[in-house]
Amino acid sequence: MDRRDFMQFTGFGLAGLMLPGFGHAVAAEVLVSTMDVGLKKAIADAALNAATAAGATYCDVRVGRYLNQFVVTRENKVQNVINTESVGVGIRVIANGTWGFCATSDMSTGSIAAAARQAVAIAKANSKTQTAPVILAPTPALGEVSWKTPIVKNAMAIPIKDKADLLLSVNAAAINAGANFVNSTLFLVNEQKYFASTDGSYIDQDVHRIWAPMNVTAIDKASGKFRSRQGLSSPMGMGFEYLDGAPSGKVLSPNGVINYAMSYDMVEDAREAAKHAKEKLTCATVKPGKYDLVLEPSHMWLTIHESVGHPLELDRVLGYEANYAGTSFATLDKRENKFKYGSEKVNLFADKTQPGSLGAVGYDDEGVKTKRWDLVKDGTLVNYQAIRDQVHILGEKESHGCCYADSWSSVQFQRMANVSLAPGKEKLSVSDMIKGVEKGIYIVGAGSFSIDQQRYNAQFGGQLFYEIKDGKLGPMLEDVAYQLRTPEFWGSCVGVCDESDYRHGGSFFDGKGQPGQVSAVSHGSSTARFNGVNVINTARSLG
Repeated sequence: MDRRDFMQFTGFGLAGLMLPGFGHAVAAEVLVSTMDVGLKKAIADAALNAATAAGATYCDVRVGRYLNQFVVTRENKVQNVINTESVGVGIRVIANGTWGFCATSDMSTGSIAAAARQAVAIAKANSKTQTAPVILAPTPALGEVSWKTPIVKNAMAIPIKDKADLLLSVNAAAINAGANFVNSTLFLVNEQKYFASTDGSYIDQDVHRIWAPMNVTAIDKASGKFRSRQGLSSPMGMGFEYLDGAPSGKVLSPNGVINYAMSYDMVEDAREAAKHAKEKLTCATVKPGKYDLVLEPSHMWLTIHESVGHPLELDRVLGYEANYAGTSFATLDKRENKFKYGSEKVNLFADKTQPGSLGAVGYDDEGVKTKRWDLVKDGTLVNYQAIRDQVHILGEKESHGCCYADSWSSVQFQRMANVSLAPGKEKLSVSDMIKGVEKGIYIVGAGSFSIDQQRYNAQFGGQLFYEIKDGKLGPMLEDVAYQLRTPEFWGSCVGVCDESDYRHGGSFFDGKGQPGQVSAVSHGSSTARFNGVNVINTARSLG
């Protein structure tokens, strides 16, 4: 599910509750309640005991309570408020060297034990066609531990009226600044997840995420032409404090566009969005050709996601997974041969511990403590993203901690960690980066994209484009998209700004698997420069 699908979903309201994982509608007061930890442990023990008695050599149990709130507005109207809850238990086992899985929403001890026995029966049936036993990397017994997203304000506890008033003030700011249409939304998530396994771990986690997307449109009534600009916020692993708009969270680009790091002034961004949408109506169209590109973090995250995050998922590399995004050109032999994924300026890493990121958790859905590890070091491919039953293929003995399920009813499997471009080591500002460009384009915000099934050839757009000429920013451009071949593009990287410019972007709805699952993932970077990239005019391409 992408942003467009999300907006359609929230517009349809309760009909959207038919989507798996969102559960049933509840009162807003339910969203601030929790389950007793002792009850969750008793449920987990019932499953563990039943599974091992039925012949499982390994079992893990996930007791999940997934809470969501949507507040949807357009212009001066609140279109929808939706609160959902989904509660249940997912049980995964190994029996006869084979995986089995079963889930239930019946929280009684008898039902939990029956589901565990069913999971074992499924594993034994599957074992008849299994060609090799599951090899599970060891993980230490953690005992009883807990982890919480370090929030300041629980967004679920903020009155709905306050949230609606904020969004309506956002819309009013955009209209007063010249927009003709605007919609804005708050999407809040709280995942209360309890994990237990026969390894001896009992892990209680309380995960919070927030997203505040908007879309602002301006119309030239004489010609009927219209242009839009989406909000420049990023979905974050934070509480309602993200919407405080604190000055420390702002980064001013050389062209005057305000970008946001760890806080977001939505009203201010709405005003800016209206001005940009109006400016788009009259700006020049781009001339196709080779350009040096200066790519801002609010844009870079999607390019990282598609050309690095997905192709370095080990299950895609091995051909085990192809849904939604295909397999990967970055095969195992490339790591063995020290394949040059990019220039020496390129250092890409995976990290599920970064504060404020969407993927930040203490432990993954296999009970593995999360960490940071390198994927591309000084331009060379050095590793992939792998979980407990995969890492032996890489010759490693410890999971990377990136196994995830989007619901208690879904089986956990390898998912993308937060994959990011490391900041440059030398002090380098965005202005310094632009000074050296004779003919280029500065790009802000993520837009449309297209990529092939091997993650090798791709095309990316954006939200805002500015001409760079002789080291200076010029006027806004329109109809810009750049084309790339993954290793050539990353090989053209000649500079990355220092850590003072580092920010996250990301997606709430990264799709993968069959049946499909979604996950939330962030990608960080500082502004980076890429030389000699082919740029096309999308208006001409569309005829």
